[in-house]
Amino acid sequence: MSQDKLIRKFDKQASIYEARRRQRTEREWREKLIRNAKGRVLEVAVGAGANFHYYPKGVDLTAVDFSPEMLNKAKTAAAEYGIRAEFILSDIESLSFPDESFDTVVSTLSLCGYEDPSIVLEAFQRWCKRDGQILLMEHGISSNPLIGGIQTLVNPLFKKVIGCHFNRDMVKILQQSKLKIEKIEHYMLGAVHLVWATPDKHN
Repeated sequence: MSQDKLIRKFDKQASIYEARRRQRTEREWREKLIRNAKGRVLEVAVGAGANFHYYPKGVDLTAVDFSPEMLNKAKTAAAEYGIRAEFILSDIESLSFPDESFDTVVSTLSLCGYEDPSIVLEAFQRWCKRDGQILLMEHGISSNPLIGGIQTLVNPLFKKVIGCHFNRDMVKILQQSKLKIEKIEHYMLGAVHLVWATPDKHN
């Protein structure tokens, strides 16, 4: 799928994402993860700002998304929650930050959308400070064979309609990355993962 087509797809979903943000979907998971953010924070694929409610006071946020409509919704959320943020309209592949720019890098439910998530994780590794943290909430193929089989069956539809790879082995992708996984928790029959990681600058 072309980048322009993918952007238009997410532009059309912006109101749905905003409604989910107001309903605080995935609240338990987001709160558990995002409350650990500190210092200078980079959040990629920020969407409609679903994580903003859970950030501790005083974080200095840089929020990135390639969808103009999503970014507009995120700006509204930031104003509602009193979040101080810089907003950047860009896809992850075009982003450029100096190495070790951020204390915390956040990505929630976004690795499913990239053609090559390993490249994105390498960027997180570079941009995160040596003593920083990388906080991820991602979904992938279930550890339950029956559910995983269904995910694989419907994956083409999800890619076409939503722009999401529904059956990626997210744990394997993370384990093959340069990140050092400090803690990982699995939910929804092993289809959702909360990850606390640090950059391994020796890799």
